[in-house]
Amino acid sequence: MKKYTLWTVAAVAVMLVASCRTTKNTADAVSAATPPAAPYMLATAVDTACYSIGISYGNGLRESMKNFPGGETNLKALREGFLHAIDSDTAQAMTAEAAQAYVQSFVESIQQKESGVEKEKGERFLAANRAAEGVITTGSGLQYKVLKQGDGAQPTSEDQVKVHYTGKLLDGTVFDSSVERGEPLTIGVGGVIQGWTEVLLLMPVGSKYQVWIPSELAYGPQGAGQVIKPNSVLEFEVELLGIEEKVTE
Repeated sequence: MKKYTLWTVAAVAVMLVASCRTTKNTADAVSAATPPAAPYMLATAVDTACYSIGISYGNGLRESMKNFPGGETNLKALREGFLHAIDSDTAQAMTAEAAQAYVQSFVESIQQKESGVEKEKGERFLAANRAAEGVITTGSGLQYKVLKQGDGAQPTSEDQVKVHYTGKLLDGTVFDSSVERGEPLTIGVGGVIQGWTEVLLLMPVGSKYQVWIPSELAYGPQGAGQVIKPNSVLEFEVELLGIEEKVTE
C-alpha cells in the first residue's frame, strides 16, 4: 500500500522550526555561514539555520505532496495551515487531532477507490488473457506461457533457486528486474509470494516463463511500496537458471 509521508515530514519540520524559534540565545555559539540570497533578511547564524531548515523540509514536503492522492494539491492551503500551526497568535481552523484524522480518512477513501479500480482492471485483463494463444491458467488463477522449456530438474518448496526475472505492471512499468541489474537472484522457493512459488514448482531448470499473477497470489489489497498498487495483477518473465546445492552439516 502506498506510504504517504506527509505527516512525518511536516511533524519533523514543525519540531525543528520551533526549536529554532526558541534557541536564539545560542546564536553566538554558531559559526555563521554565508547567508543565501533571499528576500528574507538573515541577521544571525540561527536565522540562517532556521531558513536552511525551512528550505530543506519545504523541498521534502513539496516532493511528498507530488505523491499525495486525490489530484493536484493546493500548496497555498498547505502553506497557510503550516503557518497557522507554528504561529500561536493565529487562529487555526481545526485542531491538530482533527487535522490528522481528516487526512487519514481522506487518504483511506482515495486508496479504497484506487483499489477497486485496480481490481476491476486486473479481472478484465485476466479474463481476456485466458484466451490468448499459449496461455495456461492453473486452478489458483495463475496464468503462464512457456517461452522456453528446460530439461533440468524441477525444484521443491524446500529448495533455493537462482533466477533471472523482470517484473512489470500491466501498463508495462518495470518495478524490479535482476536482468537490468545484471545479477541473478537466489531465493527460497517457499519464501516468496504465492504466485512465484507456484510457478517455480512447475519449471524445470533452463525454463523461461511469462507469468501473470492475480493480486490474491501477489500483494493483495495491501500492495507493495509506492509502485505496486493494492489489488495489482503482476506480470513477470522468470528464467530458472539452477537449483542451489544444499549445504550439509
